[in-house]
Parts: sequence; structure tokens; C-alpha cells
Amino acid sequence: MPAAPFAFVETDAVRAALDRADHLRNDNDALTKLWPNARVVLLDENGLAYADEQRRLLAPTGMRLSEGPGGTGAAVFLGIDANGQGWFALDAALTAFQASQRIDLRSAATHWPHFDASVFAQARAVQHWRQRHRHCGACGAALTYSRGGWLGTCTQCKSEHYPRTDPAVIVAVSDGERLLLGRQSVWPARRYSTLAGFVEPGESLEHTVAREVFEETGVRVKSCRYLASQPWPFPSSLMLGFVADAHPDTPRISDELEDARWFTREEILEAQAREADPARDDGTGLLVSPRLSIARWLIDLWVEGVR
Repeated sequence: MPAAPFAFVETDAVRAALDRADHLRNDNDALTKLWPNARVVLLDENGLAYADEQRRLLAPTGMRLSEGPGGTGAAVFLGIDANGQGWFALDAALTAFQASQRIDLRSAATHWPHFDASVFAQARAVQHWRQRHRHCGACGAALTYSRGGWLGTCTQCKSEHYPRTDPAVIVAVSDGERLLLGRQSVWPARRYSTLAGFVEPGESLEHTVAREVFEETGVRVKSCRYLASQPWPFPSSLMLGFVADAHPDTPRISDELEDARWFTREEILEAQAREADPARDDGTGLLVSPRLSIARWLIDLWVEGVR
């Protein structure tokens, strides 16, 4: 894979599932017409999606449910698929529909087709925002929702509230020969991953990369460049992927990490081989991030020679 340019990278990590059809969000007549034949993702109060007996996405059509997209905006309009079919999300408690299985987003992201997992991720992110933004942050009055569920308007001061996404950088840091990885204490034993951190107000992405890497490991970044992004709705982040060149400083950990180390290409290749063939895993050596994450994509790119 060439080192440049990286204006856009078409991978499952960045590919959109739906046309979000913003022009329809204010068109209640159009949404009402879509509803009967639309697919509806049902989420319980904990953000689990309804699934069938084989734990696949269960998204009944609107005509099978008692709640539609109009009125108080109970359903959230997600968009239109490639076949022109509408997709909505709805709190399952508002319907009498039942399902034998429920599945969490991380499991879905690992096992479901990309389309299904992406639609679930979108639905979960908006549900999480609405669960935590029932009242105006300016005056405390209740919000009402419009624009297909994407706009909350204060009933008192009329201020507008939109779903928020928190930007975070995630970075593959190299000294030219080795890759810098860290681990948190709550992770499975031996698992290490790329470094990440949230963007602070008034900060550029490049500054965030340098600050986070230094704060977490004491390693000084010389330069960095952006590669690609991945929505990370656990519950509402956007991961902005970078590669960075750094000084070969000895890592020193802060309270954010349990450990940080430089790893050679050979060590990471061996970790990939153990993942591909679990019989080779003798309980020692590095484990890398799972494939659902942009962290793993960055690690794999580094192994392939992207710097």
C-alpha cells in the first residue's frame, strides 16, 4: 500500500451504511409515507438491539409497530438504503413487539455484517444522546424532538440541541523501527493497542496527537499525518486515525496506562499469526487489538510498511 496520498480510504471502518437523507428530516409527509415499509431497529433501555433466534438483527417493518415517526418524534429517521427503503430506530418500550434475543453493540460489530452493525451503531448513538438530553442545558426545561429525531428544541427558551460527537485521535507511533503500544489494566492479559485520547477545546488534531502521546508515555512526537476515521459509538466518539514519527524515548507510563512498550515488526507479526492460528498461542507474547477497531487497522498498516 502506498504511503501517500490518504485523502480517503474506502474500508469497512469508514464506509457509510445509509444515505442519511438530511433533506427528508423536515418532511413529515415523506417520513410518514416511508414508515409502513421501512425497517425499524428496536433498542431496549440499555441500548441492546432486538435480534432473532440466530442473534441476527431483527428490524420489523413500520406497519408491524404501533408507533410512527410523527407526533412527538418517538422514532428516529436513520436514512435510506441502496434499495430506497427507509430505516428508523425506536425505543422498544414504546411498542408491543417482542424478540427472543437481544445483542450488545460490541458483539454486533464483531459478528454481524457491516451494514447491520453500522445501522445499529447509528441508532445506538442517537438513542444515547436522547437519553441524556431530555432537558435543556441552558434553562432545564423539557426538550421536544423534530427533524426526524435529530433536533431537540427547548419548550421554554427555544434553544436548539443536536446530537454530539466527541472527537478523539488514535495514533500508530513509530520511531522508524518499532511501534509504540500501550495497555490499560482492564484489558485482557497481554493485549496492547495504539494510543488514543480526546481532543480538548481550542486544540488542533496535531497538537492532540503530540500531547496525548507525551502525557501517556513521555514519548516526544516529531510529526504526524491523518489517515482515516471510524465512528466509535461506545457511546458517541469519532476516532481520527493518525500515524506519527517520534523520538526513540524510553516510555514512562502515567496513571492512564498500566504499561507502554516499543514493539518490533517481528513481535507484531507473531501476534497476528497467533490470532490466525490459536493453536500457536502458548499463553505468552503480545495480543493486538481486535479487527473491528481502527486501532487494529493502524497496526496492520504499520506492519505493511506505512509510516
